[in-house]
Amino acid sequence: MSDIDIRITGRAGRITLNRPKALNALTYDMSLAIEGALDAWASDDRVALIVIDAVGDRAFCAGGDIQEMYDTGIAGDFDYGRKFWRDEYRMNAKMFNFPKPVASFLQGFTMGGGVGVGCHGSHRVVGESSQISMPECGIGLVPDVGGSLILARAPGRLGEYLGTTAARLGAADAIHAGFADYFVPQADWPALIARLEQTGDWQEIDPAAKPAPDGTLASAQADIDRHFAGETLGDIVRSLRHDDSEFAQGALKALGRSAPLSAACTVEMIHRLRGRDRIEPALELEYRFTHRAMEHGDFLEGIRAAIIDKDRNPRWQHTDIEQVPGADVTRMLMPLGEAALKLEEQA
Repeated sequence: MSDIDIRITGRAGRITLNRPKALNALTYDMSLAIEGALDAWASDDRVALIVIDAVGDRAFCAGGDIQEMYDTGIAGDFDYGRKFWRDEYRMNAKMFNFPKPVASFLQGFTMGGGVGVGCHGSHRVVGESSQISMPECGIGLVPDVGGSLILARAPGRLGEYLGTTAARLGAADAIHAGFADYFVPQADWPALIARLEQTGDWQEIDPAAKPAPDGTLASAQADIDRHFAGETLGDIVRSLRHDDSEFAQGALKALGRSAPLSAACTVEMIHRLRGRDRIEPALELEYRFTHRAMEHGDFLEGIRAAIIDKDRNPRWQHTDIEQVPGADVTRMLMPLGEAALKLEEQA
């Protein structure tokens, strides 16, 4: 059975991720298939809207399939990873800019690459099991697939907090932070999708939406804004270290699981992107980091510790999250010149 099911049903272009045993992790071929559907349906009058969902209860999409990136990178071949990211980001841009409504149904884990598929559409639906996060700093990357733009547009300093701590968002918090739009009880999803397919009318979603169960971010907003407002990651860490509250100590513990260089670059990226409304500058900035991540960053070590050896003991190149030199951040985020991301290229 295919990893992804792409078809037209009624008035809807339908994309269903179908790797439930792998938590619907996004492969390179799946990314290209989604891009192909977007290209085909943008001007297809049969398609009034797109509906994206996934098979299985545990995840919409728990991220990108990074095994081959690791295998090639550890052998000294960085080109495959760079091509994966470059082509994935092009798909993310097309999703963000798609000229018709895109409804996504985000059950269970939606993380990393899953955000790039499910959280750039116009009508993002979450339910009781939804858990959305950007955990890239924990494997030596930065929030990418356009997620840095969502973080930069989040209220207050939520972007810095979510991007560096990998905090997971339930339904209400995902809506509060700007990763989702509607809470619809998951028992109602099949009937709602059937109506969208039949009518092609996104307005079917509005009456199906219900108030989401209470979240936690709104009540923590003041603490987040106070501690994560610093100019650099070091400023944030120092602020947290001078506060013995449960929130501050929990945030410090979460930060301690992130690669220091990744977290420092994430803060800088969000600052640069704040106030932007287009995805292209975010993807271009993200690619500056990911292009260098295997050769000069902590990505290969992060994958080794989290997925290959599973020892959860990464040996980051910076040992103190408070002391990441600004020059190292600058080097990871410098323009790439001829290697810069070109979203108009085709695979």
